Amino acid sequence: MLESIKVTEKLHWPEVEMSKKYILNSTDKVLSPSHVNLDKMSSSVLKDLFRTGSSSSCIRLQAEEEEWESPKQYLYKKPKTSVKCATTLGSNSSFSKPTRSIAVVGSTMRLTPRTVPKLRKMCLPNSLRTKPRSVHKAAFAGEVENAKKICILTAIKPSNVEKEKVKFFKSDFNYNPQFEYSNPISPLVLARHNNSSDRFLTQAVHIMELALQRYGSYEKFEQVTGGNLLTKSRIWHNVKKYMEKEGCVGEIVVQVTDDLLSRASMTVVNSRPTLTINISTAREHWLEGMLRHEIGTHYFRGINNCHQPWSSSVGRKKHNLKPLNPTEEGLASIHSVLFRKDPTLWRAALLYYTVYQASHMSLSKLFHNLGRFVQDPNTRWDYCVRAKRGQTDTAQPGCFSKDQVYLDGILKILRYRHKINFPLLMALGKVSFEDLDRLKAVAQMENIRIPHFMQDQASLFVLGPEVSQGVTHMH
Repeated sequence: MLESIKVTEKLHWPEVEMSKKYILNSTDKVLSPSHVNLDKMSSSVLKDLFRTGSSSSCIRLQAEEEEWESPKQYLYKKPKTSVKCATTLGSNSSFSKPTRSIAVVGSTMRLTPRTVPKLRKMCLPNSLRTKPRSVHKAAFAGEVENAKKICILTAIKPSNVEKEKVKFFKSDFNYNPQFEYSNPISPLVLARHNNSSDRFLTQAVHIMELALQRYGSYEKFEQVTGGNLLTKSRIWHNVKKYMEKEGCVGEIVVQVTDDLLSRASMTVVNSRPTLTINISTAREHWLEGMLRHEIGTHYFRGINNCHQPWSSSVGRKKHNLKPLNPTEEGLASIHSVLFRKDPTLWRAALLYYTVYQASHMSLSKLFHNLGRFVQDPNTRWDYCVRAKRGQTDTAQPGCFSKDQVYLDGILKILRYRHKINFPLLMALGKVSFEDLDRLKAVAQMENIRIPHFMQDQASLFVLGPEVSQGVTHMH
């Protein structure tokens, strides 16, 4: 289905490219030998497991989607202690040669379910809800201490969003909000994230214009391709069904809210991996794509990363790893749309476009500018706040540039798709596709977890001629 993701513009690439990202675990009943015992994990490893940005900027997924958090709705209330092996990748799996196209074949990759091996000490048969034993208190105390060091995505969450939104809407969208922050960060830090790019601006606009030509409006596109909004009960039902496919039922706490700017997030709540879903954007045809993004990509790559020599920040430095982004978010974003009937990259394109425009105009001007692509004022407001977060006076030009990483990562992965060994990219954990060849010789391949859609739907990873015509002309 990747052949449906078309890139028709010619792109100009530099001779040398660099890349930039990190994520999560819990327990109910379905477990595999590859599960990571969080009670026994050091604070540094736990921190790395749930990080989604470069270590230098301390951008965590926890921070991004711990923003806008509201009362929690849990899917699993009482984890059980039974042990069952989820589908894992055998130690004899062969990843030695990069594939020209993705062909995940059971006989070659050994991805078919196997009998339950003797459980290793890494397996977690006990509930993570139990109180950590005293011998591990130091590790958790360290993690709590780390949490006190506010990361940038938490620090740039305005504390008066709703109050300023009311003023903005009452002003007929002409007031520029004055955001306040509970833990303001240094202007120097903000300046490092105020560098937008126009490199793929033409592609971003083209993606949205094609969607508008076909559907007439974003709202129509959303309804036709996304389907109806789901109730909480349907969300939980679908999430549980997906987790059963992945063999990870009970590993992740699920909560639902209407107070996220993003569609979903993976965070750590009370030392447990937690998936938070935005009920206001959870649509019937988009939900599974979101789960492939958060669980099938971020979560599984995070778990696989724990087995690798580079699982800690020290290990990453030792192996001289490139930043995870844009590979991490690019791969997750592709997985989000992979099986849609119309895999238009609207959200990635609009985020990229919004950040660029925010760097050149005030929030009110940005809001009106986005009217070219989105009619709904609440949707436009959400995109504006994402792009302007970190600023106090939004009358000034400025942006938070992180949201450009999605489209950037997508296009880079599509460009090099024939050279990327995608199962290996999943197996090696939180690494850039640029590091695969030199890392595979030292990688740990036992108990690696590969998402079901890369096993059972292998043929969908073979890219067709349509996408090739667009991407192979990049230079």
